[in-house]
Amino acid sequence: MEAQQGTGSAVTPAAVIVLAAGEGTRMKSSTPKMLHTLAGRSLLGHVLVASRSLDPARLAVVVRHERDRVAEHALAVDPDVLVVDQDDVPGTGRAVQCALAALDAKAHAQALLHGVPDGEEGRGLGDGLEGPVVVTAGDTPLLDGGTLAQLLAAHVADGNAVTMLTTELEDATGYGRVVRDASGDVLRIVEHKDASVEELLIHEVNASIYVFDAAVLRRGLATLGRDNAQGEVYLTDVVAAARAEGGAVRALVSDDPTVVEGVNDRVQLSVLRAELNRRLLEDWMREGVTVVDPATTWVDVDVELARDVTLLPGTQLHGATVVAEGATIGPDTTLTDTEVGAGATVTRTHGTLAVLGAGTSVGPFAYLRPGTVLGAKGKIGTFVETKNAEIGEGSKIPHLSYVGDATIGEQTNIGAASVTVNYDGVHKHRTVIGSHARTGADNMFVAPVTVGDGAYTAAGSVIRRDVPAGALGVSGGQQRNIEGWVARRRPGTAAADAAAAARASDPDAPPLGAQAQAQLADQSAAATAERPTPPPPGPELEHTLEALRHDRPSTATD
Repeated sequence: MEAQQGTGSAVTPAAVIVLAAGEGTRMKSSTPKMLHTLAGRSLLGHVLVASRSLDPARLAVVVRHERDRVAEHALAVDPDVLVVDQDDVPGTGRAVQCALAALDAKAHAQALLHGVPDGEEGRGLGDGLEGPVVVTAGDTPLLDGGTLAQLLAAHVADGNAVTMLTTELEDATGYGRVVRDASGDVLRIVEHKDASVEELLIHEVNASIYVFDAAVLRRGLATLGRDNAQGEVYLTDVVAAARAEGGAVRALVSDDPTVVEGVNDRVQLSVLRAELNRRLLEDWMREGVTVVDPATTWVDVDVELARDVTLLPGTQLHGATVVAEGATIGPDTTLTDTEVGAGATVTRTHGTLAVLGAGTSVGPFAYLRPGTVLGAKGKIGTFVETKNAEIGEGSKIPHLSYVGDATIGEQTNIGAASVTVNYDGVHKHRTVIGSHARTGADNMFVAPVTVGDGAYTAAGSVIRRDVPAGALGVSGGQQRNIEGWVARRRPGTAAADAAAAARASDPDAPPLGAQAQAQLADQSAAATAERPTPPPPGPELEHTLEALRHDRPSTATD
């Protein structure tokens, strides 16, 4: 869902030209400016979607900086786009010259393909493209199809040579100023660096979004030069050229500057990202979605939400995530390309490419990796990680487990601290657990392995072989208790003292076995045997003892 994408207009342009050749040095990034993202789309992607909503005969994107990366991305967003290369001549005017030449060539080729006759018996090939041509910058992410449609409809209705989109800014620094004549029509556009002192006082600025008559554009482009402060070919000079021919040049003023605001650095990107998110959330709330804390909730443009969905604080929904009616997401949850069924709850969870059925419960602290499918009323609980796992209706993985490359049937319960051991160091293998099975806590399922319907496994088991339906799988030997082990092996420790005190205070405590008593006796005898015998007293010690007996000071000397 996104604001105003529907055009509601039958007017279609001959072509849309999107300018995406700029370097964007102020972004200070190895990523081309046009590929920076907000709300799940690149800057260029937002503009291409808005442009395509006009249903143009041709959609062209002009590229230069990081040409291959931008072109590849443009084709990924819209496979029918025409990629046009700008040469070394700088400026928006040169970019449109390159685009129009490519579009004219396409028009000629199409005419020849369909056998359009030449001369007096037909209209001829002509100059190429005919009709209205929309030109827009590629870095205006809030530009929507509805705004473009209004601009195009006004152009056609008024029969203008050029119709441009403008807005008014309190601080117009850096923007081209729109100079009007006494009747209110546009006289010319003056770039900031070329403006006079009087022109710099103008608050109406050029949004760099136009509709041209193709013939007017072609003639105007032929007159352009580089005699300006920046040495570039300005597209804005076509406006003055059209006016000089006597054509009508008018402007449609947008009362919302953010719709036409461009991105030149990361600060502007963050501002527009926040504004777009605010608008998306407002639209969803008006459609019946509860957003508890819009300041900490982020939703991409391709996300779909049903009525009575609740988004709790810290929720992020990305990509093509779909949430059905009555589901609750959050708090502190991030879902990407994930489908959530009606009435489900997803708490403190990170999920990607997962499908959660109706009435399911997930989290807190669950990690859903790609390929997770949880059936209706199923549960993935606390500290559980799943990957490439199909979990049937009503089945539960409540705690502290990893389930990867697995199929689990319906109404099965997986005990705490269970692991499907799916990787042998080279290949991944699959674990299959049937319906209505009960697996014990601390189980390891060494894949490939199958546990049948209705089977049980004992706690602490390592399941290496298949368990038939209805069987109990048990591994490990019988428990044995080694009596007196602490007293023998850890004498003098707090544990040994505690054990001795417990035995002394409990008259019903069973006595140590014969073996334990013998080992303790041997240990005591060995300790006595190893104790050194003190030396006999010497004459100095005897003299000191005699003095003490008679209560007089010792006079022993060395």
